[in-house]
Amino acid sequence: MMSTRSLSRRRVVFWLSLACLLLGSLAAWQSTAQQERGTALMMTLDGAIGPATSDYFMRGLEIAEEDGAELVVVQMDTPGGLDAAMRDMISAMLSSEVPVAFYVSPGGARAASAGTYLLYASHVAAMAPATHLGSATPVQIGGGGGLPGIGEPETPSDEGDGEAQDGKDKSGDSASEEGAGSEPGDTAEAPASEPDKRRGETAMERKVLEDAVAYIRSLANRHGRNADWAEAAVREAVNLTAREALEQNVIDVLATDLDDLLAQIDGREVVMADGTLTLATADLAVERFDPDWRTRLLEVITNPNVAYFLMIIGFYGLIFELSNPGSLVPGTIGIICLLLALFAFQVLPVNYAGLALILVGLGLIVGEALMPSFGILGMGGIVAFVIGSVMLMDADTLNISLPLIGGIALVAAGLMLWIMTRFLGLRRRPARTGQEELLGNEAQVLEDFQGEGHVRLHGERWNARSRRPLNRGQVVRVVGIDGLTVEVEPEDGSS
Repeated sequence: MMSTRSLSRRRVVFWLSLACLLLGSLAAWQSTAQQERGTALMMTLDGAIGPATSDYFMRGLEIAEEDGAELVVVQMDTPGGLDAAMRDMISAMLSSEVPVAFYVSPGGARAASAGTYLLYASHVAAMAPATHLGSATPVQIGGGGGLPGIGEPETPSDEGDGEAQDGKDKSGDSASEEGAGSEPGDTAEAPASEPDKRRGETAMERKVLEDAVAYIRSLANRHGRNADWAEAAVREAVNLTAREALEQNVIDVLATDLDDLLAQIDGREVVMADGTLTLATADLAVERFDPDWRTRLLEVITNPNVAYFLMIIGFYGLIFELSNPGSLVPGTIGIICLLLALFAFQVLPVNYAGLALILVGLGLIVGEALMPSFGILGMGGIVAFVIGSVMLMDADTLNISLPLIGGIALVAAGLMLWIMTRFLGLRRRPARTGQEELLGNEAQVLEDFQGEGHVRLHGERWNARSRRPLNRGQVVRVVGIDGLTVEVEPEDGSS
């Protein structure tokens, strides 16, 4: 009987062990199959391109290289952004060990201005239906700052061109105008032969424009894309729809979704830093890398309005701390805000003349508070503050909100008016110095006396004189001063 039970137990243990072995083998096989399948890292670029975007993109490339990803896919919808951030992203992409596909998606998205450069620099350029790209003219040509950014590009300067080019989107910023592309063939021919090409009016504008043209043509030639249309996008701010971009060899793929994109580029050869690479994307597993708290924080701090407000709070925090030493809270908040503002200004295109005017203006306003000048310093400070605030951001892509500037200026003006009112009120009061300040103050009788005795006034022992008898502890009021003797009367007017 015992042997039968023992045999049954052995059988149970055997079958359980076999089942565990099979399950372990299956899990290992699935893990190996997934590793052999490979992965594609999916990123999202939505909004203006700035320092936070650049940091997010380069961290994504590092993760892709560390994990051995086969491909990085960036889903993009951008109106443009800062030139420095865009060039950092392109440099990282060109030297990346992992191919990068930029995919303008979903429908209604755009790759305007800096987005066009990124699309040309990518190893695979793809767009979804009902999207567009273009308007890559440096906005500095229009009087702005950063290259290339979000702005209102100028129209071609040659008024002798009477041929209308249908569908060219001169603004480059309206994502709702999905049909804003030019007709196929309108701009594909070399624009260098056209008499109305943009060359810039000043030497600096020409340098900026020619630099942008050479840059985007080099990117186009590297990946075998339409360099002539790229030049037209820079010189004339032309645009193309997704279908037209595919027909004119501006992009590589027109894909309805991510799966369609991966299927179409499977087997495609791309140019890498160390040669060519054949993509194997048919069965890639997609892993997402979304913006984390660090990226979100950088986006908030590098917002020009936030950086500007942090600078103001930091400045006034330090002023309050210096005027009230030991309070600690204003100084701590001020230092933190000022450091965050300085970090933001380090990565933003700041006009340092504007920053200097802001600091001078704030200094004059503080000077008005410490040394009233009937509004001369205060008014000069407000004017310098407003002008400096408007000049602060050296780019059309990033501007300080005028309502924010106006609100802070009004607060400063209100503070100045309050200081002036207080100062004028003090000037109208009769001058009272020394012993005259004691008149009308209360004192306490130290002993019973009639005629002369002693009282305590402001914590000090004074000689006192009274025409009425006074009792110890009685409250009296000072009505006159004779040298070091005060004349007092009972508070209630009687003895």
